[in-house]
Amino acid sequence: MAQQHHEMTDTGAGPGTAGEALTGYLQDQATEFLRSLRLHRESSTDAQGAEESLEAARSLRRAARRIGATLHTFRPLLDAEWASSLRPELAWLSGTLGQEHAYASRLDRLLEALHRLSGPPPVPAQAALAASGAGGRTARQNGWAQPSVPSAADSGTPRGLAVGAAKAAALLERQLTLARTRAHSTALQAFGSSRFHAVADHVAVLASEVPLSGTAEDLVPLADQAEATLAEAVAVLPLGQAGHPYNAGALSHGLAPTDTAPDAQDAPWLKVRSLLRLYRYAQEVLVGHDRPDPRIADASHALNVHREAASAAAAAAHAARTPRIAPATAYALGVLHADQRHEVEAARFVFQRAWLREEARTR
Repeated sequence: MAQQHHEMTDTGAGPGTAGEALTGYLQDQATEFLRSLRLHRESSTDAQGAEESLEAARSLRRAARRIGATLHTFRPLLDAEWASSLRPELAWLSGTLGQEHAYASRLDRLLEALHRLSGPPPVPAQAALAASGAGGRTARQNGWAQPSVPSAADSGTPRGLAVGAAKAAALLERQLTLARTRAHSTALQAFGSSRFHAVADHVAVLASEVPLSGTAEDLVPLADQAEATLAEAVAVLPLGQAGHPYNAGALSHGLAPTDTAPDAQDAPWLKVRSLLRLYRYAQEVLVGHDRPDPRIADASHALNVHREAASAAAAAAHAARTPRIAPATAYALGVLHADQRHEVEAARFVFQRAWLREEARTR
Protein backbone atom coordinates (compact mmCIF):
# COMPACT_ATOMS: atom_id res chain seq x y z
CA MET A 1 0.00 0.00 0.00
CA ALA A 2 2.79 2.43 0.84
CA GLN A 3 4.15 2.09 -2.68
CA GLN A 4 1.14 3.98 -4.01
CA HIS A 5 2.14 7.08 -2.05
CA HIS A 6 5.41 7.45 -3.90
CA GLU A 7 3.85 7.01 -7.31
CA MET A 8 2.35 10.50 -7.08
CA THR A 9 3.93 13.34 -8.95
CA ASP A 10 2.66 16.59 -7.46
CA THR A 11 0.56 16.24 -4.31
CA GLY A 12 3.55 15.69 -2.09
CA ALA A 13 5.85 18.21 -3.71
CA GLY A 14 5.34 20.94 -1.12
CA PRO A 15 2.89 22.68 1.18
CA GLY A 16 1.35 24.64 -1.67
CA THR A 17 0.48 21.61 -3.78
CA ALA A 18 -0.60 19.66 -0.69
CA GLY A 19 -3.06 22.41 0.22
CA GLU A 20 -4.31 22.60 -3.34
CA ALA A 21 -4.89 18.86 -3.55
CA LEU A 22 -6.70 18.82 -0.21
CA THR A 23 -8.77 21.86 -1.15
CA GLY A 24 -9.77 20.36 -4.48
CA TYR A 25 -10.87 17.08 -2.91
CA LEU A 26 -12.89 18.73 -0.14
CA GLN A 27 -14.55 21.13 -2.54
CA ASP A 28 -15.50 18.26 -4.85
CA GLN A 29 -17.09 16.38 -1.95
CA ALA A 30 -18.85 19.52 -0.70
CA THR A 31 -20.25 20.11 -4.18
CA GLU A 32 -21.49 16.50 -4.31
CA PHE A 33 -23.06 16.98 -0.87
CA LEU A 34 -24.96 20.07 -2.00
CA ARG A 35 -25.99 18.48 -5.31
CA SER A 36 -27.36 15.43 -3.48
CA LEU A 37 -29.17 17.65 -1.02
CA ARG A 38 -30.84 19.55 -3.86
CA LEU A 39 -31.89 16.31 -5.57
CA HIS A 40 -33.22 14.95 -2.29
CA ARG A 41 -35.38 18.03 -1.73
CA GLU A 42 -36.69 17.95 -5.29
CA SER A 43 -37.52 14.23 -5.22
CA SER A 44 -39.09 14.45 -1.76
CA THR A 45 -41.80 16.75 -3.14
CA ASP A 46 -42.59 14.31 -5.95
CA ALA A 47 -44.90 11.40 -5.16
CA GLN A 48 -43.03 9.27 -7.71
CA GLY A 49 -39.56 10.20 -6.48
CA ALA A 50 -39.12 7.81 -3.56
CA GLU A 51 -36.28 5.88 -5.20
CA GLU A 52 -34.55 9.06 -6.33
CA SER A 53 -34.85 10.44 -2.81
CA LEU A 54 -33.21 7.35 -1.32
CA GLU A 55 -30.38 7.45 -3.85
CA ALA A 56 -29.82 11.15 -3.17
CA ALA A 57 -29.67 10.45 0.56
CA ARG A 58 -27.09 7.72 -0.03
CA SER A 59 -24.97 10.08 -2.15
CA LEU A 60 -25.25 12.73 0.53
CA ARG A 61 -24.06 10.23 3.14
CA ARG A 62 -21.11 9.19 0.99
CA ALA A 63 -20.01 12.80 0.60
CA ALA A 64 -20.45 13.46 4.32
CA ARG A 65 -18.34 10.41 5.21
CA ARG A 66 -15.54 11.46 2.88
CA ILE A 67 -15.49 15.02 4.17
CA GLY A 68 -15.45 13.85 7.79
CA ALA A 69 -12.71 11.28 7.15
CA THR A 70 -10.57 13.84 5.33
CA LEU A 71 -10.95 16.31 8.18
CA HIS A 72 -9.73 13.57 10.53
CA THR A 73 -6.76 12.29 8.52
CA PHE A 74 -5.44 15.65 7.32
CA ARG A 75 -6.42 17.79 10.32
CA PRO A 76 -2.90 19.33 10.74
CA LEU A 77 -3.44 21.06 7.38
CA LEU A 78 -6.83 22.46 8.37
CA ASP A 79 -8.11 25.00 10.84
CA ALA A 80 -8.30 22.93 14.03
CA GLU A 81 -11.36 24.54 15.62
CA TRP A 82 -13.37 24.45 12.41
CA ALA A 83 -12.50 20.81 11.66
CA SER A 84 -13.18 19.69 15.24
CA SER A 85 -16.63 21.28 15.22
CA LEU A 86 -17.70 19.99 11.79
CA ARG A 87 -16.51 16.37 12.04
CA PRO A 88 -18.94 15.16 14.75
CA GLU A 89 -21.83 16.88 12.98
CA LEU A 90 -21.05 15.06 9.76
CA ALA A 91 -20.82 11.78 11.68
CA TRP A 92 -24.22 12.45 13.25
CA LEU A 93 -25.75 13.19 9.86
CA SER A 94 -24.27 10.13 8.18
CA GLY A 95 -25.36 7.85 11.00
CA THR A 96 -28.88 9.26 11.11
CA LEU A 97 -29.44 8.96 7.38
CA GLY A 98 -27.98 5.46 7.23
CA GLN A 99 -30.35 3.80 9.69
CA GLU A 100 -33.32 3.43 7.37
CA HIS A 101 -31.26 1.78 4.64
CA ALA A 102 -29.55 -0.45 7.21
CA TYR A 103 -32.84 -1.80 8.56
CA ALA A 104 -34.19 -2.43 5.06
CA SER A 105 -31.04 -4.28 4.00
CA ARG A 106 -31.04 -6.28 7.22
CA LEU A 107 -34.60 -7.41 6.68
CA ASP A 108 -33.88 -8.43 3.08
CA ARG A 109 -30.81 -10.36 4.19
CA LEU A 110 -32.67 -12.24 6.92
CA LEU A 111 -35.68 -13.11 4.75
CA GLU A 112 -33.43 -14.38 1.97
CA ALA A 113 -31.53 -16.50 4.49
CA LEU A 114 -34.77 -17.92 5.86
CA HIS A 115 -35.92 -18.79 2.34
CA ARG A 116 -32.61 -20.54 1.70
CA LEU A 117 -32.57 -22.42 5.00
CA SER A 118 -36.19 -23.53 5.00
CA GLY A 119 -36.09 -25.29 1.65
CA PRO A 120 -37.39 -24.34 -1.81
CA PRO A 121 -38.23 -20.67 -2.46
CA PRO A 122 -41.73 -19.84 -1.19
CA VAL A 123 -44.49 -20.01 -3.77
CA PRO A 124 -45.85 -16.53 -4.62
CA ALA A 125 -49.35 -15.96 -3.34
CA GLN A 126 -50.98 -15.65 -6.79
CA ALA A 127 -49.33 -18.84 -8.05
CA ALA A 128 -50.33 -20.69 -4.91
CA LEU A 129 -53.97 -19.69 -5.30
CA ALA A 130 -53.99 -20.86 -8.91
CA ALA A 131 -52.33 -24.15 -8.04
CA SER A 132 -54.70 -24.93 -5.21
CA GLY A 133 -57.67 -24.64 -7.57
CA ALA A 134 -59.87 -23.47 -4.69
CA GLY A 135 -58.41 -20.12 -3.76
CA GLY A 136 -56.56 -21.45 -0.72
CA ARG A 137 -55.55 -19.13 2.04
CA THR A 138 -51.99 -17.79 2.25
CA ALA A 139 -50.11 -17.08 5.43
CA ARG A 140 -48.72 -13.78 4.17
CA GLN A 141 -48.89 -11.65 1.03
CA ASN A 142 -45.12 -11.37 0.46
CA GLY A 143 -44.49 -14.89 -0.74
CA TRP A 144 -44.87 -17.14 2.32
CA ALA A 145 -47.67 -19.13 0.70
CA GLN A 146 -49.12 -22.29 2.25
CA PRO A 147 -50.82 -24.10 -0.66
CA SER A 148 -48.73 -26.33 -2.89
CA VAL A 149 -45.54 -25.88 -0.83
CA PRO A 150 -43.51 -29.09 -0.69
CA SER A 151 -43.50 -30.74 2.70
CA ALA A 152 -40.47 -30.74 4.95
CA ALA A 153 -39.93 -34.41 4.22
CA ASP A 154 -39.97 -33.79 0.48
CA SER A 155 -37.52 -30.89 0.63
CA GLY A 156 -35.14 -32.37 3.19
CA THR A 157 -35.71 -29.43 5.53
CA PRO A 158 -36.08 -30.19 9.27
CA ARG A 159 -39.78 -30.06 10.10
CA GLY A 160 -39.31 -27.59 12.97
CA LEU A 161 -37.56 -25.14 10.68
CA ALA A 162 -40.16 -25.52 7.94
CA VAL A 163 -42.96 -24.88 10.41
CA GLY A 164 -41.32 -21.92 12.16
CA ALA A 165 -39.79 -20.14 9.16
CA ALA A 166 -42.98 -18.31 8.11
CA LYS A 167 -43.72 -17.07 11.62
CA ALA A 168 -40.09 -16.11 12.13
CA ALA A 169 -40.19 -14.11 8.89
CA ALA A 170 -43.39 -12.38 9.97
CA LEU A 171 -41.89 -11.50 13.36
CA LEU A 172 -38.70 -10.13 11.82
CA GLU A 173 -40.68 -8.13 9.30
CA ARG A 174 -42.81 -6.56 12.01
CA GLN A 175 -39.83 -5.62 14.16
CA LEU A 176 -37.52 -4.36 11.43
CA THR A 177 -40.25 -2.57 9.49
CA LEU A 178 -41.19 -0.72 12.67
CA ALA A 179 -37.54 0.15 13.24
CA ARG A 180 -37.22 1.31 9.63
CA THR A 181 -40.31 3.50 9.93
CA ARG A 182 -38.93 5.11 13.06
CA ALA A 183 -35.57 5.65 11.35
CA HIS A 184 -37.34 7.26 8.40
CA SER A 185 -39.18 9.64 10.74
CA THR A 186 -35.92 10.46 12.50
CA ALA A 187 -34.25 11.22 9.16
CA LEU A 188 -37.10 13.50 8.12
CA GLN A 189 -36.85 15.33 11.43
CA ALA A 190 -33.10 15.65 10.95
CA PHE A 191 -33.54 17.23 7.52
CA GLY A 192 -35.82 19.84 9.00
CA SER A 193 -33.73 20.58 12.08
CA SER A 194 -31.62 23.64 12.72
CA ARG A 195 -28.71 21.30 13.39
CA PHE A 196 -28.83 19.97 9.84
CA HIS A 197 -29.17 23.43 8.34
CA ALA A 198 -26.06 24.49 10.27
CA VAL A 199 -24.15 21.53 8.78
CA ALA A 200 -25.39 22.37 5.29
CA ASP A 201 -24.30 25.97 5.74
CA HIS A 202 -20.80 24.86 6.78
CA VAL A 203 -20.57 22.56 3.76
CA ALA A 204 -21.76 25.36 1.46
CA VAL A 205 -18.93 27.54 2.73
CA LEU A 206 -16.53 24.62 2.28
CA ALA A 207 -17.52 24.34 -1.39
CA SER A 208 -16.05 27.79 -2.03
CA GLU A 209 -13.34 28.14 0.62
CA VAL A 210 -11.39 25.57 2.64
CA PRO A 211 -9.97 26.98 5.90
CA LEU A 212 -6.36 25.76 5.80
CA SER A 213 -4.08 26.13 8.80
CA GLY A 214 -1.10 27.31 6.74
CA THR A 215 1.10 24.60 8.22
CA ALA A 216 3.90 23.40 5.93
CA GLU A 217 2.74 19.80 6.19
CA ASP A 218 2.86 17.16 3.47
CA LEU A 219 -0.05 14.87 2.58
CA VAL A 220 1.98 11.68 2.30
CA PRO A 221 3.17 11.41 5.95
CA LEU A 222 -0.38 11.94 7.16
CA ALA A 223 -1.66 9.21 4.83
CA ASP A 224 1.21 6.99 6.02
CA GLN A 225 0.07 7.55 9.58
CA ALA A 226 -3.44 6.40 8.66
CA GLU A 227 -1.93 3.29 7.09
CA ALA A 228 0.20 2.60 10.17
CA THR A 229 -2.81 2.90 12.46
CA LEU A 230 -4.71 0.48 10.23
CA ALA A 231 -1.82 -1.99 10.27
CA GLU A 232 -1.67 -1.88 14.07
CA ALA A 233 -5.39 -2.62 14.32
CA VAL A 234 -5.14 -5.49 11.84
CA ALA A 235 -2.23 -6.96 13.83
CA VAL A 236 -4.61 -7.41 16.77
CA LEU A 237 -7.05 -9.47 14.71
CA PRO A 238 -6.86 -13.27 14.96
CA LEU A 239 -6.04 -13.66 11.26
CA GLY A 240 -4.63 -17.14 11.84
CA GLN A 241 -7.92 -18.27 13.30
CA ALA A 242 -9.82 -16.50 10.54
CA GLY A 243 -7.77 -18.43 7.98
CA HIS A 244 -10.05 -21.44 8.36
CA PRO A 245 -13.14 -21.32 6.14
CA TYR A 246 -15.18 -23.15 8.82
CA ASN A 247 -14.23 -21.62 12.13
CA ALA A 248 -16.18 -23.66 14.67
CA GLY A 249 -14.22 -22.28 17.62
CA ALA A 250 -15.06 -18.67 16.87
CA LEU A 251 -18.62 -19.63 15.98
CA SER A 252 -19.14 -21.13 19.45
CA HIS A 253 -18.20 -17.78 20.99
CA GLY A 254 -20.62 -16.01 18.67
CA LEU A 255 -23.42 -18.33 19.83
CA ALA A 256 -22.71 -17.76 23.52
CA PRO A 257 -25.80 -16.98 25.60
CA THR A 258 -24.52 -13.62 26.85
CA ASP A 259 -25.38 -10.63 24.71
CA THR A 260 -21.87 -9.19 24.97
CA ALA A 261 -20.00 -12.19 23.56
CA PRO A 262 -20.54 -11.50 19.83
CA ASP A 263 -20.07 -7.77 20.36
CA ALA A 264 -16.76 -8.30 22.11
CA GLN A 265 -15.28 -10.36 19.29
CA ASP A 266 -16.80 -8.24 16.52
CA ALA A 267 -15.54 -4.91 17.89
CA PRO A 268 -11.91 -5.24 16.66
CA TRP A 269 -13.15 -6.10 13.17
CA LEU A 270 -15.51 -3.15 13.13
CA LYS A 271 -12.65 -0.90 14.21
CA VAL A 272 -10.53 -2.17 11.32
CA ARG A 273 -13.42 -1.49 8.97
CA SER A 274 -13.53 2.15 10.08
CA LEU A 275 -9.76 2.54 9.82
CA LEU A 276 -9.71 0.91 6.39
CA ARG A 277 -12.31 3.40 5.24
CA LEU A 278 -10.13 6.27 6.52
CA TYR A 279 -7.19 4.82 4.60
CA ARG A 280 -9.24 4.43 1.40
CA TYR A 281 -10.43 8.02 1.53
CA ALA A 282 -6.87 9.24 2.21
CA GLN A 283 -5.80 7.41 -0.94
CA GLU A 284 -8.54 9.16 -2.88
CA VAL A 285 -7.05 12.50 -1.82
CA LEU A 286 -3.60 11.38 -2.95
CA VAL A 287 -4.26 9.48 -6.17
CA GLY A 288 -7.91 10.18 -6.98
CA HIS A 289 -10.79 7.83 -7.71
CA ASP A 290 -9.31 6.46 -10.94
CA ARG A 291 -6.67 4.19 -9.38
CA PRO A 292 -8.40 2.07 -6.71
CA ASP A 293 -6.49 -0.87 -5.29
CA PRO A 294 -8.58 -4.01 -5.99
CA ARG A 295 -7.18 -5.78 -2.93
CA ILE A 296 -8.25 -2.97 -0.66
CA ALA A 297 -11.64 -3.02 -2.36
CA ASP A 298 -11.94 -6.76 -1.66
CA ALA A 299 -10.95 -6.30 1.98
CA SER A 300 -13.42 -3.44 2.39
CA HIS A 301 -16.22 -5.47 0.84
CA ALA A 302 -15.49 -8.40 3.17
CA LEU A 303 -15.68 -6.16 6.24
CA ASN A 304 -18.92 -4.61 4.99
CA VAL A 305 -20.42 -8.10 4.68
CA HIS A 306 -19.01 -8.88 8.13
CA ARG A 307 -20.85 -5.95 9.68
CA GLU A 308 -24.10 -6.71 7.86
CA ALA A 309 -24.04 -10.37 8.90
CA ALA A 310 -23.18 -9.52 12.52
CA SER A 311 -26.04 -7.01 12.67
CA ALA A 312 -28.41 -9.53 11.10
CA ALA A 313 -27.40 -12.17 13.64
CA ALA A 314 -28.05 -9.71 16.44
CA ALA A 315 -31.50 -8.93 14.99
CA ALA A 316 -32.34 -12.65 14.85
CA ALA A 317 -31.20 -13.09 18.46
CA HIS A 318 -33.28 -10.09 19.52
CA ALA A 319 -36.35 -11.53 17.80
CA ALA A 320 -35.78 -14.90 19.46
CA ARG A 321 -36.02 -13.20 22.87
CA THR A 322 -39.57 -12.02 22.11
CA PRO A 323 -41.86 -13.24 24.93
CA ARG A 324 -44.32 -16.05 24.29
CA ILE A 325 -43.23 -17.00 20.77
CA ALA A 326 -43.81 -20.56 19.60
CA PRO A 327 -40.96 -23.08 20.02
CA ALA A 328 -40.84 -23.67 16.26
CA THR A 329 -40.42 -19.93 15.70
CA ALA A 330 -37.64 -19.72 18.26
CA TYR A 331 -35.95 -22.72 16.66
CA ALA A 332 -36.07 -21.11 13.20
CA LEU A 333 -34.62 -17.89 14.60
CA GLY A 334 -31.86 -19.84 16.33
CA VAL A 335 -30.92 -21.55 13.06
CA LEU A 336 -31.01 -18.17 11.33
CA HIS A 337 -28.74 -16.65 13.98
CA ALA A 338 -26.22 -19.47 13.58
CA ASP A 339 -26.33 -19.07 9.80
CA GLN A 340 -25.50 -15.38 10.04
CA ARG A 341 -22.65 -16.04 12.46
CA HIS A 342 -21.32 -18.49 9.85
CA GLU A 343 -21.50 -15.61 7.37
CA VAL A 344 -19.48 -13.50 9.81
CA GLU A 345 -16.74 -16.13 9.92
CA ALA A 346 -16.82 -16.50 6.12
CA ALA A 347 -16.34 -12.73 5.75
CA ARG A 348 -13.36 -12.84 8.11
CA PHE A 349 -11.88 -15.61 6.01
CA VAL A 350 -12.26 -13.51 2.85
CA PHE A 351 -10.67 -10.51 4.55
CA GLN A 352 -7.76 -12.63 5.79
CA ARG A 353 -7.03 -13.85 2.28
CA ALA A 354 -7.27 -10.36 0.78
CA TRP A 355 -5.07 -8.80 3.46
CA LEU A 356 -2.36 -11.47 3.27
CA ARG A 357 -2.29 -11.09 -0.52
CA GLU A 358 -1.74 -7.37 0.02
CA GLU A 359 1.14 -7.99 2.47
CA ALA A 360 2.77 -10.45 0.07
CA ARG A 361 2.53 -7.94 -2.77
CA THR A 362 4.20 -5.13 -0.81
CA ARG A 363 7.14 -7.17 0.48
